[in-house]
Order: sequence, then C-alpha cells, then structure tokens
Amino acid sequence: MKSLFDQVSYECSRTTTKAYSTSFSSAVKMLAPSIRQDIYNIYGFVRFADEIVDTFHDYDKATLFERFEQDLDRALNDRISLNPILNSFQKTVHQYNIPRHLIAAFMKSMKMDLHKSKYHTYSEYQEYIYGSADVVGLMCLMVFVNGDEKRYDELKESAMRLGSAFQKVNFLRDLKADFEDLSRTYFPNTDLTRLDEASKAEIIRDIEADFEAAYSGIIKLPLEAKFGVYTAYIYYKKLLSKLKRTPSMEIRNTRIRVPDYEKIGLLARCYVTYRLNIL
Repeated sequence: MKSLFDQVSYECSRTTTKAYSTSFSSAVKMLAPSIRQDIYNIYGFVRFADEIVDTFHDYDKATLFERFEQDLDRALNDRISLNPILNSFQKTVHQYNIPRHLIAAFMKSMKMDLHKSKYHTYSEYQEYIYGSADVVGLMCLMVFVNGDEKRYDELKESAMRLGSAFQKVNFLRDLKADFEDLSRTYFPNTDLTRLDEASKAEIIRDIEADFEAAYSGIIKLPLEAKFGVYTAYIYYKKLLSKLKRTPSMEIRNTRIRVPDYEKIGLLARCYVTYRLNIL
C-alpha cells in the first residue's frame, strides 16, 4: 500500500534529522505535531544533498549529485519516488505549494560546493547563503503559514535573515573543518589562516544584525511554529555568544559547541518565556 510506503518514507526523514542534528531535531520537537513531519521532510532532503557534496569523498560526487537532482525532478513531477527521502519531500512541496525556484536555488548552491572553494566578493557570498540557507528558511515558512501567501510575504524577509544568521554561525563554528577538510572559505576578504579579533568582530556584528532583524518575524509566527523557531533562535544566539567570547586563534583550531546541560537550561528558559507570553 502506498500509505505504508509513505509512512516508511516519513520515518526515514525523522531518523535522518535525529541522526545528523540533535540540536535541530530538539527544536523540531517544540513545533506543533501537525507540522513536525513536514519539517523533518525538508531537513532530510537538505541533509542528503549536503552530504553528497561534503562527505562522499571516495566517490564521484558530481555524478552522484546529478543523479540526485534527476531523481528530485522525477519525484516532484511524478509525486512519488522510490528514494524515501525524496518521496517525503515531494509530499511536503505539493501540500504547501513550495515554489520550485526555492528548490532550484538550494540545489544551485549545493552544486557550487562541488567546485568553488573561495568566495571573493560579498555578492558571491550572499548568493551562496541565499541558496544554502535563506531558501531553506522560506520552505519551512511555507509550512509554518500553511501555504498562506499573504503571511508568507509578510514574514519572508525575517525568515531569510534568520536562515542567514544560522548559516553564518555554522560557518564560524565550522571554520576549522571547512578550511582543513574541505579547503573552503566562505567569508569574503578574510584570510582564515590569520583570522584576527578585528575580522572576527566584523563577522559577528553582521550576524547580530541578522538575528535582530529575524526576531521581528519570529514573534509574528503562528502558534504552531513560534516556540520551536524561538528555541532554535535562542540556541544559535547562545552559540554565537560563545564564539564571540572565544579568541580567534581558538576558533581556528577547535569546534565550539554548546554543552548538553546548557541546552537543557536554554530550553527551560525558552519554555517559560513562551508560556508567560513574554515572546
């Protein structure tokens, strides 16, 4: 039965999310049950594409990505795929009328990671972030507003700024791995071999501006999504504050993280803020 296959597909998307990102999966659990699965479906798709370009070093990544892209097109056109991750994703795309141009922009940025290792200009950097992060936030936003285009347009800018903030924090946190393992540098006009405090401070000011702009949209989100998105927002702000306090030399040599006990404390504070309607 197709319904059984769909359930297996959804379980694959949930398992992928939980296996690859404990922090994100924790935030998804704070969303209303009615929309959780669709966010798992989006994350599963995004994660598989990212894994091809980031980790499958012993294989022909370009060929694998081309096959994945072809399978994605078939899934979207046929409304079914024998790849469970793509089967889940196409269901969410069609249910919420997620624009195809968002998906195309994401795939374009992922494809850039196959051959591009440095971003020399701000426009190149912004194009990559738009495709790798902003559009993922916009896909999720379509789920949050249940496909309501008017609410989508109202919250679109803040959703993009939140996606940008998350991605830039990831870039700063993963600076060592991106540079040493993947030979990539995303921040333009920044020599990561000699990252100093001034360069780090400039990067952090840019991220803080994104967070500030994003907050105005978070407080306007539907109740089904507000707590989960706010939880992710607070977690990433905490991670940024740790990066801000960490010397640039240490950021270049180690991966900064938020310990589990701090995550629990953050979750508790987020819940109190939400329940008291302070948000």
